[in-house]
Amino acid sequence: MEGRKLLPINQYEEQIVDAVAKHSVVVVIGETGSGKTTQLSQILHRAGYTKKGMIGVTQPRRVAAVSVARRVAWEMDVQLGDEVGYSIRFEDRTSKNTLIKYLTDGCLLRECLFDYEFKQYSVIILDEAHERSLNTDILLGLLKRIAQNRDTELKVIITSATLDGQKFSEYFHGCPVVNVPGKLYPVQLLYSTEVPSSYLESAVETAIDVHVREPEGDILVFLTGQDEIEKVLKMLEERVLMLEEGSCLDAIILPLHASLAPEVQARVFQPAPPNCRRIIVATNVAETSLTVDGVVYVIDPGFVKQRNYNPNTGMDSLSVVRISRVQATQRAGRAGRTRPGKCYRLYPMSAFEEEFLPATVPEIQRSSLTGAVLHLKFLDLPNVDILHFDFIDPPLRESLEDALRQLFAIDAIGPDGKITALGKRIAELPLEPALGRTLLAAEDLGCLSQALTVAAMLSAETIFMQGPKKGEDRKRSREDQQLPNGNNYGDHVQYLQIYELWKKNNFDIKWCRSNNLNIRSMLFAKDVRRQLALITSRKKFEDDEAMQKIKSARSLRKALCQGYACRLAQRMPKHNGYHTVGNKSQLVQLHPATSPLQVDEDGLYPEWILYHELMASSRAFLRHVCVVEKEWVVPILEKLQNINIRSLSGLSGHESQKEKISEGEKKAIASNPIDQEARSVDVNAARARFLARKQSKSIKSSK
Repeated sequence: MEGRKLLPINQYEEQIVDAVAKHSVVVVIGETGSGKTTQLSQILHRAGYTKKGMIGVTQPRRVAAVSVARRVAWEMDVQLGDEVGYSIRFEDRTSKNTLIKYLTDGCLLRECLFDYEFKQYSVIILDEAHERSLNTDILLGLLKRIAQNRDTELKVIITSATLDGQKFSEYFHGCPVVNVPGKLYPVQLLYSTEVPSSYLESAVETAIDVHVREPEGDILVFLTGQDEIEKVLKMLEERVLMLEEGSCLDAIILPLHASLAPEVQARVFQPAPPNCRRIIVATNVAETSLTVDGVVYVIDPGFVKQRNYNPNTGMDSLSVVRISRVQATQRAGRAGRTRPGKCYRLYPMSAFEEEFLPATVPEIQRSSLTGAVLHLKFLDLPNVDILHFDFIDPPLRESLEDALRQLFAIDAIGPDGKITALGKRIAELPLEPALGRTLLAAEDLGCLSQALTVAAMLSAETIFMQGPKKGEDRKRSREDQQLPNGNNYGDHVQYLQIYELWKKNNFDIKWCRSNNLNIRSMLFAKDVRRQLALITSRKKFEDDEAMQKIKSARSLRKALCQGYACRLAQRMPKHNGYHTVGNKSQLVQLHPATSPLQVDEDGLYPEWILYHELMASSRAFLRHVCVVEKEWVVPILEKLQNINIRSLSGLSGHESQKEKISEGEKKAIASNPIDQEARSVDVNAARARFLARKQSKSIKSSK
């Protein structure tokens, strides 16, 4: 027990080891402060399971995977990357000696493509399963199939911080549930009397009031994203400077979100100096896996930024919505880790009871499933069609059908629904299918080097630093930076030109700073490009211009067109906007921050473009666009005209052509207490009501 203190879960070590020995699957409900994330792997290591293979522990977020691995390595007094390591997308710190491996659920899902039965592992722990990330839900379905094989020696543990244990147990045919109480001091809940006009202003005022009036102890403020955090950091710094010197403790104000560099994130886990209080402003990354010691006061505005995908329109929306009651409980629990604390909820109790959903809508029911379906197709599971895969909560049928159409459009699956050789190569790349298909097309067209750069730039965070300017002002500011304009072909070509210009400047970060480019994003893109180059080449890829058969923007754009076959838009002359093509035709506008496109003598944009994202905010916007040619588009449109979803799914021909709803969705509707009276009514009408309720209501943040 080198370097660590005993936590509540250590008292249940014998019970946990006994349950794991007797059962293939065990659910562990570890309340906040129980130590399940850091101690469960060590308990099983001491029990000898690492003699048979690695212990893999999944985390929904990259930040958690890295920080928890670092903590466990310290507790075991080993070097990070040796006996204890981690694996996240584009970064692997493991070795042949690794016994305990923390990794994102997405990384484990990718490993499944090459090792379906997870033979290198003796135990797989799906941590924080209550967060119901898309990848975790898919892994649950795959691990259920493996656990049903009596010959398997793999042990599966599902951990949850909430009382969802019974649901997981029922899904795994009544597997045992071990309840581990947390080490949580009492937390006083303080509600607002009314909804604040601006929750950002209210959060700042509450934080300053706590800082001035309350005894020592760190303050944790939950916000929805990086933009809000940076705004509140500035407001807090200005307010702290206005306080009379010596009237209260000193204050260190720190951000915590996934886009921070590791060395900046590490500052959050260092204790405050004497006579000083830390005010930590964080996203929901601090809700569960990450524990920040010293927090006594939590400020919870009750919002989270959530991405929702509508399969009927192909549109993503990134909305600020109310958190669930489970999330609110998790946030409050952060205040009671070291001593009695307080949670300031910036909303009335009535709102909490009446407006908050009991639990977060699973990501699988609000995300694009294209990558997930491709993984399932790759595995070629027997007796399974995609529309009836055994998910713990079924996704919308429209989402599955949308994914099948997209995969067929990029030649990842054939008309019979079988994955193609091209589809297998796409699945092996750590990219979304559209970008993966682009790289393979670029390889054939002789512009792989350029496509690698574009894929890497699109995989990074925002390339351009976000200033106070918005809309057209930000677009004009971007034009004034004297950066390449993409030859009027759009964002993708501009990203290529920017990267190549940076390369000519010896990848100088000062050059990035002078051109208002995000240094961390640019460095990340450089590293991603290097790794993608190694993955896509049989031998080490050398970025030598002489190796390229063709160097032209036209080849790159043609390759992108093949990858983004389901994301094409045609000009609407009357409105000078665009409409998306295919089954999701709708009028859209170019995002104000997009790279400038050349207009013709009539002032009209190019006839055809592709887009990387279709986003809903104040209106429907296309983001990251690129000009393409009609001759490339016509074959794609012809291909999409006659699609047989049943064949693409893998459904057998004898099944009823009248089927309108999957068995999983019927079960979900029937289990909803509000729909009890509708069971004898037409199934389609019941389903419509059910799906309508599944859409969480977006809340606009007033700032």
